[in-house]
Amino acid sequence: MKVRFMIGAVLGVLLTFPLAAQEAYPTRPIRLIVPFAAGGPSDIVARLIGPRMGATLGQPIIVENRPGAGGVTGIEVTARAAPDGYTFAIGSAGGLAISPRLDRGTSYDPLRDLAPITLAVLVPEPLVVPAASPFRSLADLIAAARAQPGGLNFGSSGSGSMPHLAGELLRSAAGLDLTHVSYRGGAPLTTALLQNEVQLGFADLPILLPHIRAGVLRPLGVGTEQRLPWLPDVPTMTELGLPGVDANNWHGLVAPARVPEPILVALHRAAADALRSDEIGRLLHEQGAIPGGDTRESFRRFLRSELEKWGEVIRRGNIRAE
Repeated sequence: MKVRFMIGAVLGVLLTFPLAAQEAYPTRPIRLIVPFAAGGPSDIVARLIGPRMGATLGQPIIVENRPGAGGVTGIEVTARAAPDGYTFAIGSAGGLAISPRLDRGTSYDPLRDLAPITLAVLVPEPLVVPAASPFRSLADLIAAARAQPGGLNFGSSGSGSMPHLAGELLRSAAGLDLTHVSYRGGAPLTTALLQNEVQLGFADLPILLPHIRAGVLRPLGVGTEQRLPWLPDVPTMTELGLPGVDANNWHGLVAPARVPEPILVALHRAAADALRSDEIGRLLHEQGAIPGGDTRESFRRFLRSELEKWGEVIRRGNIRAE
C-alpha cells in the first residue's frame, strides 16, 4: 500500500509539472520580430500593440527588426526559433502568402512551420489614377484599355508585390491588356503615378491617402467587402462588377510551429485584446488600417485561402521574383 501511494504521488507530480510550467508563462521578455526596417507598416503595428500585449502577459515585448528579402528573412528566423512562446513575428502578405508561391520560394511552409495567432491589420489597396487622368471611373479606364491594347501602363512596387498581383487580378477579371511597370517600393510607385509615368496602379491606402486628400490622385475602386470610411464615395470592386479583384495587403501574427497550446492561447488573447481596444483601433484608423483580432482558426483559414489565391495568380501570370 505504501509503495502504491508513493507511485501515485510521483505520477501526480509528473502529470502536473507540464501544466504548472505552462501556467507560469511568461517568465522573461518576449521577442516580437518585425521582418522590415523600423518605421514601416509592420513596425508601426508592432510598436502599437507590443506594450499592451506586454501589460496583459506581465512581461515586456521587445520589438526586433530583422529586414531582408521582402519580409522573408524575419519569418525564416521565426520559423527556426525555439517553440517556447518567447519568439513570434508580425508577417506581411508578401512574406506569408506571396513569396512562398513565387519561383524562388521560401525555406519555410507557412502552414507547416508556423502557428497562426491572429490577423493584425488589413490594409486596403485602392486603385488610383493621376488627378489629371481623363478616367473618371473604372468603366472609363476599362473602355480606354480595350480601345488601345497594351497602351496603358500600370505601376507596382516590384515584381511579385501586392500592387503587381492586384493589377494582374484586374487585368484578368476585366480581360485587359495592360503593360506592367515595376518600381522598387511604394514611394517610387507613388511618384510615378503623380508624374503620370504610369496611368494606373494599386498601393497601400496609408501611402495613397495624403495624395488622395490633396486631390492629386483619384481613387476609382477598392477591393474590400465594404466601402472604406476614409473613402466613402469610392465604390467597391464588387459594386463595379469585378468581385474577383479583392486585393488587400495585410499583416498577421505568427509563432513557430509546435508552440504549446496554452501559450498560443495566451499570445492570442493578449494580441486580440490589444487590437480590439478603442485606443489602438483609433491609432490604426489614423494609419489607414483596419484592426484584426480574429480567432486563430479564422486566421489559419484566411492564410490558406491567400496562399491559394495568390499562388493561382502567380501561376497564371507566370510571375517571377525580382
